Amino acid sequence: MKQQKYRVIQYGLGPIGCGTARHVLERNNLQLVGAVDIDPAKAGKDVGEVIGLDRKLGIAVLPKISEVLKLTQADAVIHTTSSYFDLFEAQIVEILENGLNIVSTSEELSFPWLAHSEEAKRIDAAAKKAGRTVLGTGVNPGFLMDTLPLALTAICQRVDRVAVLRSMNASLRRGPFQAKIGSGMTVEEFNKKMASGRMGHVGLPESMGMVFDTLGRKLIKYEDSVEPVIAETTVTTAFFTVKPGFVRGLKQIARGYSEDGEFMTLTFIAALDEQQDGDTISISGRPDLTVNLKGTNGDIATIAIAVNAVKRVVEAGPGLATMRDLPIVTFF
Repeated sequence: MKQQKYRVIQYGLGPIGCGTARHVLERNNLQLVGAVDIDPAKAGKDVGEVIGLDRKLGIAVLPKISEVLKLTQADAVIHTTSSYFDLFEAQIVEILENGLNIVSTSEELSFPWLAHSEEAKRIDAAAKKAGRTVLGTGVNPGFLMDTLPLALTAICQRVDRVAVLRSMNASLRRGPFQAKIGSGMTVEEFNKKMASGRMGHVGLPESMGMVFDTLGRKLIKYEDSVEPVIAETTVTTAFFTVKPGFVRGLKQIARGYSEDGEFMTLTFIAALDEQQDGDTISISGRPDLTVNLKGTNGDIATIAIAVNAVKRVVEAGPGLATMRDLPIVTFF
């Protein structure tokens, strides 16, 4: 049986978007047919040049999805722009109005029904009107702190508590990620930036909401704290040199409470030169479970899950979906 080849437009050509476009080109069941980016410096350039290939692809980067669709047809858009609803909602609606399915790596879209219910309703309505599907996913949120723990509860007779620890050596990550965790800042700068609400890990409320809602627990209280991780010696990466006493990353902890007390704890540590690098999922209940993962590179994993989700999204019914709503996403 001949496998269907899905035609994909890449929307957003930052580091993750460029990586996603390159990976689409590596897959024999996908075809890159267009690219969108609002950066004037990229407009009109060949996609191959923008994403770092040594060849041209004959596809120009255009500023609007409607302009791309004048030149080609597509099955889905992989959307990799902003984390926050106020920055990406209009983009999602625009794509839907042009009749395309969407896989997005925007963190607040991964499970918006609790923290962003009105925005979720608007996007769900737009998707159903267009007869298309929207999915927000990624490695975290989208997998490590929500979809994977939920899958593990399938072999539990009782779930009393869930805890997930993700600790990563951010020296191995892209420059914008290293900047997002406060690398090179003073503690005062870090605290001021965190207070603005536009720095640090995005997605803990979404992961928490998905787990609580799926397991039938009412989230009655949510707490989130962040503290800087300070360099004790000079740390150097391709993007930053951090001197002792300055910030090399962050530790963020989210706690979710049901009527019976604390039910879920999510701990996220991302710091340059961090020695503890891995993920641990712990479920207390019957039985008690502990799963340790090594080698989860956030950039590689985010690109992979976005690309692998295309098939499921194209096949799904219309509306705003989450990872729990779709058949299991796998490599295909």
